[in-house]
Amino acid sequence: HGQLIEMIWTILPAIILLFIALPSLRLLYLLDEINEPSVTLKSIGHQWYWSYEYSDFNNVEFDSYMIPTNELANDGFRLLDVDNRIVLPMNSQIRILVTAADVIHSWTVPALGVKVDGTPGRLNQTNFFINRPGLFYGQCSEICGANHSFMPIVIESVPVNYFIKWKNLKVEQT
Repeated sequence: HGQLIEMIWTILPAIILLFIALPSLRLLYLLDEINEPSVTLKSIGHQWYWSYEYSDFNNVEFDSYMIPTNELANDGFRLLDVDNRIVLPMNSQIRILVTAADVIHSWTVPALGVKVDGTPGRLNQTNFFINRPGLFYGQCSEICGANHSFMPIVIESVPVNYFIKWKNLKVEQT
């Protein structure tokens, strides 16, 4: 009694889903592929600050803490400025690796369209391209504890020659 129709309405949707899934999986694979980044930055979320490592250069690593309001300069942004900014070259492909040391964090810079979750024991990656100089502000957008809103991110985008000078200065300091 209706076995044929039951087989058809079971098998036909499965075949349609396969025709949708296979091209989608190919596109997901192609979107995730990273093409030779110029700089790789590793970001480690701690409570309540970020640590950064420039993986391409030896011994270039630092912690980035929010500047307290009473120590902030007149032109600084309250709850957004940090003591050590990330310096990245503009017009370059940037790869960022994000992880966490304690709880789940989220490395988010809205102006660049970047949001990557940092999970303890896991290394997530994404890439982005900065096409103009300037300062880009972000924050941890995961509720990772009482002070998660005090984990700002500041990226300073500079021309490549300034980035090389900055990198050389950082290597000499270590």
